[in-house]
Amino acid sequence: MEKVLGFLKQLSENNNREWFQDNRKWYEESRDKVLFITDVLINEISKFDSSVRGLSPKDCVFRIFRDVRFSKDKRPYKTNFGSFICTGGRKSMNPGYYFHIEPGSSFIGGGIYMPPAPVLKKLRAYMADHAEEFLEIGNEKDFKKQFPEMYDDKLKLAPKGYPKDHEYIELLKYKSFIYSASLENSVVAGPNYIDEMVKRFELLYPVNAFLYDALV
Repeated sequence: MEKVLGFLKQLSENNNREWFQDNRKWYEESRDKVLFITDVLINEISKFDSSVRGLSPKDCVFRIFRDVRFSKDKRPYKTNFGSFICTGGRKSMNPGYYFHIEPGSSFIGGGIYMPPAPVLKKLRAYMADHAEEFLEIGNEKDFKKQFPEMYDDKLKLAPKGYPKDHEYIELLKYKSFIYSASLENSVVAGPNYIDEMVKRFELLYPVNAFLYDALV
């Protein structure tokens, strides 16, 4: 992974098409490495979550090219590689397992990020009736050690249809249900980074299983 981190570091310092074209082989080698890692992770995750079995890595890895049409930031390339492993691949909006490789900012995560309104409504309805079960997952000792708290993406007020004094109103205010944990460069570049990610993803499996139950 050191070569992948090296490529991303240089890209962040030379984020232009000329440099990218001159180093396209380095990019392709780095992307192939991320595809390989994704394939290995799919196989490992499928041992405890059969829903990802048979996924194609290409359906999980995000493009490095940025859409700059409506952005003030005109840099043409992302400075990270990301892969979202879930039923249907990265475009499905299903709960899943994410890893993000970026020098100094690598992390893994799991859950569901910014679901569309109908899906979020369904999740909140299920969450309202099964909040204790979900909170129990987040408070499990080993889980909480790796993932102390959920990603802070919340409404300021109670969501429509729920009283502000609802027992679990703070949980129902969330717009995403995501847990994440940072990965040090030493972990990403180390010999056991796959094992380290798999261990954390296995902890995240109950979160995804709960969210899938909510969407049935």
